[in-house]
Amino acid sequence: MDLLPKLPLADWIDSIVDWLKNAEWFFSAITGAIRLLVDANEFLLSLLPSWLFILLLTVVAYFVTKRKWGLAIFIFLGLFLIDNLGFWQDMLLTLSLVLTSAIISVIFGIPLGIWMAKNKVVESIFKPILDFMQTMPAFVYLIPAVVFFGIGMVPGVVASVIFAMPPTVRLTNLGIRQVSTELVEAADAFGSTPAQKLFKVQLPMAKTTIMAGVNQSIMLALSMVVIASMIGAMGLGTKVYYAVGRNDAGGGFEAGIAIVILAIILDRLTQSFNRQKGTTH
Repeated sequence: MDLLPKLPLADWIDSIVDWLKNAEWFFSAITGAIRLLVDANEFLLSLLPSWLFILLLTVVAYFVTKRKWGLAIFIFLGLFLIDNLGFWQDMLLTLSLVLTSAIISVIFGIPLGIWMAKNKVVESIFKPILDFMQTMPAFVYLIPAVVFFGIGMVPGVVASVIFAMPPTVRLTNLGIRQVSTELVEAADAFGSTPAQKLFKVQLPMAKTTIMAGVNQSIMLALSMVVIASMIGAMGLGTKVYYAVGRNDAGGGFEAGIAIVILAIILDRLTQSFNRQKGTTH
């Protein structure tokens, strides 16, 4: 194996990174836009006192699940426990980071998935890129995020978007491709334009699959936001990170329980919204 010299892959990557640093204006613009979105989400989530936030979300869960009490009771007790443990503001900050990452993932992921469904060449190009994005260890994304965006919430969101976007792209592509060819042919027979066919036939029929991808992106964004506490993304992940550094098992368990509760709430709510839309369609 020593007959061939080692490829200078690390040097090539460093050269690309150094070259990209020349576009500082571009990364500054992205940083400002993401910080604005995070601050807006945090501001909106903080408008209500904790008790009112808990009650409203409990009522929403009750009606979304068709007047079933299971999820509503879990949300009430889970959020009450988070507030009681003193993690309310950290939870809101984590939630704002997750929502920001999910919004960006959806904004870019769904159009990319539609493009892949419409063009086989685009699909063949992006499939290995999505494989790379999903299989690369999550910690590796922190390095370029810090290099280009510094320390704080913004690099955490960027890393979360890269890590979380592939499910939305893949399942959007899959959902549109699984739409019945008979329905598409019927739309063509009635003289539908490509835009009408997409928005009135393909996207409504693929809605359940697309929402499943959004759900997975939200879950991955939450896991990445917790990891991003290592580079200054504040929230519940920071509490876990500090507990590890201090060997504080109790504190780490409390913060971990808060993260689990938030994950379950996000997962069940998005699934319930998906089922409700699917049944009312």
